[in-house]
Amino acid sequence: MNKNLKVVIVMGSQSDFKVMKLSEKILKKIGIRFETKIISAHRTPKRMYKFAQNASKNDIGVIIAGAGGSAHLPGMISAITSIPVLGVPIESKKLKGLDSLLSIAQMPKGIPVGTLAIGEDGAINAALLAAAIIATSDKAVRKKLNNWRLLQTRSVKNSPK
Repeated sequence: MNKNLKVVIVMGSQSDFKVMKLSEKILKKIGIRFETKIISAHRTPKRMYKFAQNASKNDIGVIIAGAGGSAHLPGMISAITSIPVLGVPIESKKLKGLDSLLSIAQMPKGIPVGTLAIGEDGAINAALLAAAIIATSDKAVRKKLNNWRLLQTRSVKNSPK
């Protein structure tokens, strides 16, 4: 098992980066290697296919895919690779991300995508879930993730005063 796996964050367009950069922030804090790419299932299908087809050759442990609207990116990548794909629904203008959430969550059997919350919370939790997946085979990441969680717990006050 490779103990130096990275996470790749992909998104359908530049406008998604305002949300997906939160995944980067968490991965940096935990010390996990990552790359960030723009890959559109609809506008760059050949790029998407090549990325997904070669993912297992590139030390990738988890793929975080942010997508809005019809949100096909996470599912299409999952259909091509066996690497875990975590989908982050990006809020859309017309349906406030509900369309994105349903598109990512309602995958046909045999093509799993771990679906997170819409928007910023989803991007943060996707990074934490990716860290937990990597931590199953990397003790250093497990320790950093546990420390991050301990600091989170300690930051909660005992009383409102």
